[in-house]
Amino acid sequence: MGVEADVHQLEASVDLADVTGLLSKLNGSAEIHGIQIQTPLPPQLPLAQVVDALDPAKDLDGIHPHNLGLLAQGRAAIVPATPLGGLEILLRHEVAISGARAVVLGRSTAVGRPMALLLLARDATVTVCHTRTRDLASVTREADILAVAAGRPRLVTADMVKPGTTVIDFGINVEDGKPVGDVDPAAAERASLFTPVPGGTGPVTAAMLMRNTLALYERALGETS
Repeated sequence: MGVEADVHQLEASVDLADVTGLLSKLNGSAEIHGIQIQTPLPPQLPLAQVVDALDPAKDLDGIHPHNLGLLAQGRAAIVPATPLGGLEILLRHEVAISGARAVVLGRSTAVGRPMALLLLARDATVTVCHTRTRDLASVTREADILAVAAGRPRLVTADMVKPGTTVIDFGINVEDGKPVGDVDPAAAERASLFTPVPGGTGPVTAAMLMRNTLALYERALGETS
């Protein structure tokens, strides 16, 4: 797409001051339009403090509290690329969202919570659950749209999916050296739409990062509000 990318790979032992110093430098560069922080971070780097050091106007993956706050208020914002990709899949496949019962399994600020907000903004009735939800299967079986981002391989089994449900599996886990999702592939036989792992939400996430990159670039040029 013609996007120039610089990778700043730091030592795993790097301290917070060095990371925030780098972010400050990138924030101040007129040649940099978007910044993405790769996670997970080493244990000595609190994610919240690293994110707080990021300029929200260059927040490529929509993880800064400013952008997440705008999303929560239903205002225009840079949205985390992974849930934005999930929504794009639903829209491209013309899945009926308005009035649908949507269940989001996972509550991270990177995927689960913003996915719930995106669905709510399109008039779905949204339930957010997680690995500590009591009788989880009874909740997932109510879903017309089931979005799973729990970080547990094959957490959702086929019998936890109502026939005809749309299943968006954001999970990326590794078993025996191979990537597996949070949903057992056998659930695909019950679902009306099922995103596989790998090859499902991942490529769309990458496309949404490019969409966010273009949006930030246009904003920097003053071409959009």
